[in-house]
Amino acid sequence: MRIRIVDAFTDRPFAGNPAGVLLLDAFPDDGWLQRVAMEVNHAETAFAHPLPEGDEADWALRWFTPATEVALCGHATLATAHVLHTTGAHTGPVRFATRSGVLTATPDADGMITLDFPTAPLTAVDIPDGVAEALGAQPLAALDTGPNVGDLLIELADEKTVHALRPDHRALGAHSARGVIATARAEDRARGYDYVSRCFFPNVGIDEDPVTGSAHTALAPYWSERIGTPELTGLQASPRSGLVRTRLRGARTLLSGRAVTVIEGELLARP
Repeated sequence: MRIRIVDAFTDRPFAGNPAGVLLLDAFPDDGWLQRVAMEVNHAETAFAHPLPEGDEADWALRWFTPATEVALCGHATLATAHVLHTTGAHTGPVRFATRSGVLTATPDADGMITLDFPTAPLTAVDIPDGVAEALGAQPLAALDTGPNVGDLLIELADEKTVHALRPDHRALGAHSARGVIATARAEDRARGYDYVSRCFFPNVGIDEDPVTGSAHTALAPYWSERIGTPELTGLQASPRSGLVRTRLRGARTLLSGRAVTVIEGELLARP
């Protein structure tokens, strides 16, 4: 069976966020899926199989980190949609049945893919004791992002502070189900982005995620309210870096980006 490594939220290889993508006839046991994700050893590996005609969705989709299954993942969904369209396994918009409901990926003629995801419900919370020390920077505000995303969203003073973070990952794990999103307003929006972020997810085995689509379902409503426009571009300022274009539509957030297949090979360890 064919397995691919796809760089998502980028238009060039070796940038954005790499994801494993494996198209199956059906899902085998969870232990096998987890072992494949451990072997691939990227932030997420996506597993998908086609559903019968007339079902609520076209493909079933699951995501695994090297340590656990997750409820929502943007970059591996983008990567899967890219594989389906570039291989001809599916044409036009594709509906994925997932643990977070039906998610749609729509390709444009220029190669851009737009994901339709649920908007994360944001709840302001007190800045937790110890989070400043764990991040190495003083937060301005803290918000809970709800059960699907499962992160603590932290606003920091400025873009330079986000770039300079060298957090204590183990200490960050005490503050949310998945991890911490650190963000700030862009220093100069003329550079092509409106806000910056970095994402640290020690509780699912990812110290720093390169580009996180699911986090932008929380970043989009947060910054859209402050900047005053529903359409924004976020720069995730990890070492690999990537851009996520967002459009806020109430209970749904549209995430747009590109993807590039970097590796394609044969998985010999069949279930």
